[in-house]
Amino acid sequence: MAISDRLLRYAESRKNLTGCVCGLAGLGLALTGTAGPLWPLVVAGLYGAGALIAPPERPAAPAFADPAEQLDALRADLATLRGYLAEVELPPAAHGRLTELDTLLGALLEPGWVSDPEHLRILGRAVRQDVPEAVDAFVRSRWWTRAVPGKEPPERHLERQLAALHGEAETIADALHEAEARRQETHTRYLEDRGR
Repeated sequence: MAISDRLLRYAESRKNLTGCVCGLAGLGLALTGTAGPLWPLVVAGLYGAGALIAPPERPAAPAFADPAEQLDALRADLATLRGYLAEVELPPAAHGRLTELDTLLGALLEPGWVSDPEHLRILGRAVRQDVPEAVDAFVRSRWWTRAVPGKEPPERHLERQLAALHGEAETIADALHEAEARRQETHTRYLEDRGR
């Protein structure tokens, strides 16, 4: 099976196709009588020369998911996260911070906003790892705090974690706002310069 695959790949390769074209040119020389009685050597030589001068095969570049596909998957993961968070009982302050973060993440993941791979990575990490981990750690710590009172309340850590995640998301939102403001200024300058 491997030999037939190799033969098939060589038959479709640039080297073989270029060699065949040069061999046909040699056959044309033979038919016109230019190659003389050694025409088989001329045809074989031209085929070999064509196969040698042809560019080598290059492997196809890998096809990675484009940002739109990544955004669709991330939006689906955010919906899954929202379902999980709806089942968790949180204190009011943490619930408010989580609602603010969820609103900001939902807005950033709307189509047409985030396309920078670094921003997608940060948002993906927040949705898939950081928020679930922070909430799960709070739920587990809260149980232990009830069993062993006197420790620092886990609500404080959760609020600090959610504030840090909100700060990361705000940085992305600020970068997007700045890019849109620059785009608008550039378009204004273009329109003003065009009118002169």
